[in-house]
Amino acid sequence: MSATEKGRAPLWRLSPAQRLLEGGALLNSLAFFAAMPFAPLYLSERTGLGKPAVGAVVGGVALTAAFGGLLGGMIVDRLGAVPLMRVGLVLHVVVYALLATTGAAAAIVVLFLLLGVARLLVEPGAKKLLSQVADDEGRVFRVRYMTLCAGAIAGPAIGGVLYHVGAVAFFAVPAAFYAAYLVLVVWRDADLVALGTFSGQDDVSSRGSVAATLRDRRLLTVVTGGIVVFFVFSQMESMIPLYMKGRYGDRTEEYFAALFITNAVLALAFQLPIDRVSGRLGRNVMTVVGAANFTVAFGCFWASPSGLGWLYVGIVFWTIGEGILLPMPDMVVHEIADDANRGAYFGLSEVRQLGFFLGPFAGGFLLDAGTMPYFVVMATAIFLCVPLLIRRPAPAAV
Repeated sequence: MSATEKGRAPLWRLSPAQRLLEGGALLNSLAFFAAMPFAPLYLSERTGLGKPAVGAVVGGVALTAAFGGLLGGMIVDRLGAVPLMRVGLVLHVVVYALLATTGAAAAIVVLFLLLGVARLLVEPGAKKLLSQVADDEGRVFRVRYMTLCAGAIAGPAIGGVLYHVGAVAFFAVPAAFYAAYLVLVVWRDADLVALGTFSGQDDVSSRGSVAATLRDRRLLTVVTGGIVVFFVFSQMESMIPLYMKGRYGDRTEEYFAALFITNAVLALAFQLPIDRVSGRLGRNVMTVVGAANFTVAFGCFWASPSGLGWLYVGIVFWTIGEGILLPMPDMVVHEIADDANRGAYFGLSEVRQLGFFLGPFAGGFLLDAGTMPYFVVMATAIFLCVPLLIRRPAPAAV
């Protein structure tokens, strides 16, 4: 490991550049979680689309970002992270402003899909800049995960209130968050541009960037591991509520809301201890520990018909597994990427979002087949990520 426990800096001790980037990530997270959890309801009410079509539109936002990530990352490597982030943030502001003022069903659908385009312009560049200021282990990505958790707590609370106020207020606030992020980027433009500059950048070709990215088996292995993690993680917001519905009926929404909030709060509380333990045990052991916690969590959820308390015991183990494994793919990409192709590497890593599509799809079939097949498969499937995410020696130079 790169630092001993004794010399390991506290996770919250950030450099000015790290604070700047994490502040932007927090604004991004607040904006996202203030609007997107309510997107299915809004689309259903305003467009008249059926449930499958609504799901396709909402899923299309993540799908566009996932499969357009490599393209976005390539452009970042060629033109720089900051210019692309500015364009993406402007697009976010414009799209949300238009959503606040339009009532046409077709326009609403197109605008939601454009949010995926805006995301692929912002995310690879933001992660590339964060990687530039990270330590060898990429621990700053744990802080980024914590900002996502904070957004997952505050964002839905804000959005839930504004949704009942009206469309203008509901979409204007996310637009304001993205506008604040844009102001932050423009204000510190010179500092951010300096972070994204490296010697030899002009010698990088787009074709070479793609070839180098797709040829790196370590990266492809990490992306596959990320798909596995997201495949399992997606069950919390898709199949677990449906499983609960069959047991708790009309009380499901109340119980699941409490479970979701508990998960977000614990995720913030657990990240510092997880980082401390990671410094002692190393990534390989922590990967196994993370998978084991997901497995125990599924066992607790399965036992919940015998007592509601099992859900809350399960969410503790779930949150530990989530806190270990969710930031890990970004940390591994940071470790293996070189400066010339860092944007493309982080762009391609977004393909792991595919797990959010495969997980609910497969989980639905398994849950229809019975609770035993569902829980057994999910509890064991998470271990597929272990050989994909553990640290391996770098390949020998040819």
